[in-house]
Amino acid sequence: MQHYTWLVAIFISTLVNMAIAQSTLPPTSRTVYKCNEKGKTVYSDAPCLGATKVDVEPTRGFNKDTGREIIGNDVRRETRSEMMAEAIKPLTGMNADQYKVYERRYKLSPKSKQACKRLDQLIPQAEFAEKHASPEELAIAKNNLFVLRKSYSKNGC
Repeated sequence: MQHYTWLVAIFISTLVNMAIAQSTLPPTSRTVYKCNEKGKTVYSDAPCLGATKVDVEPTRGFNKDTGREIIGNDVRRETRSEMMAEAIKPLTGMNADQYKVYERRYKLSPKSKQACKRLDQLIPQAEFAEKHASPEELAIAKNNLFVLRKSYSKNGC
């Protein structure tokens, strides 16, 4: 019986975390695109044609000279979510990154969720195709990747 009590507590805690996360600003994208527009380099969270993907990992707090760590609410929420993912991993089989994707897509429509799953497979293939494209095929490969990334962004993946 105590086992079920823990499961219920974890489930309720997960729902509360999701409600808190949904009631605040939407999460910022950690994917940054480096674009060349009119000869200038521009960084954006929105994809552009011929963009180079730059993965960014923000810092998780600041340690003052006193040794005290200062962290914001967003980092606390993220840390709590990672601990929750580890706690329920035996039940769900999801690691922290997979759980983060699950949380982000939780309120999406079934159609968008399905599109996101499809795009999760197609985008890496398109990135590979762009890297290995011949000069004649490069423009088509870049355009295909741009369309997939725009769809990913549009669906809220």
